[in-house]
Amino acid sequence: MGASGEGTVLLCDKPAGITSHAMVVRIRRERGCKAGHAGTLDPFATGLLLILLGRATRLQRFLTDLPKTYRARARLGWRSSTGDPDGQLVATGRIPRSLELPVGRVRQRVPMTSAVRVGGERLYRKAHRGETVRTPERDVDVYRAELLGGDAASAEYEIECSAGTYVRTLIETLEDAYCSELRRTAIGPFRVEDAGEELSPERVAELVPRAAESLR
Repeated sequence: MGASGEGTVLLCDKPAGITSHAMVVRIRRERGCKAGHAGTLDPFATGLLLILLGRATRLQRFLTDLPKTYRARARLGWRSSTGDPDGQLVATGRIPRSLELPVGRVRQRVPMTSAVRVGGERLYRKAHRGETVRTPERDVDVYRAELLGGDAASAEYEIECSAGTYVRTLIETLEDAYCSELRRTAIGPFRVEDAGEELSPERVAELVPRAAESLR
């Protein structure tokens, strides 16, 4: 176990119904040290969240940029105003003709529910006030989008993608579908099966060599 004051990367399995920020605040209070995380998960999503304590916060930019792996379930024949179960849901009854998701370089528009700042304010704060603005677009890389199974009601995928990819936006390319479940299973070399482990910054730098420069 690492010493949080000296620096620790804590592998957490975030439950649904809590924000990534709230997870960090909870652990910061428990440990009594500086804390941050390396990659936001939406409140409805579960899975791997890397929480950085003490000196390990220096590693943030290197860990945030790592590729991610997700398991996602698409609910078919429905649309959501936010692309997830927290939005306004409308049944269309139309099942997508194809269940294939785009792979390769994909251009996405940042959703209003994201934490990206526009005009100095996070988009989700504008959305909560009912505001709508034209959000920026950006290119992401989808390395793999494997259909694991599906029926008339839903489809399940395993997706490997670059940092910054919005899986719910990827699911919305099916048109009459939204992301009803989302679980992050990996961030680079880190796996959700190892949740509960605490790694020293030096051990993390062995797994992510680029991060070593932040410890010099």
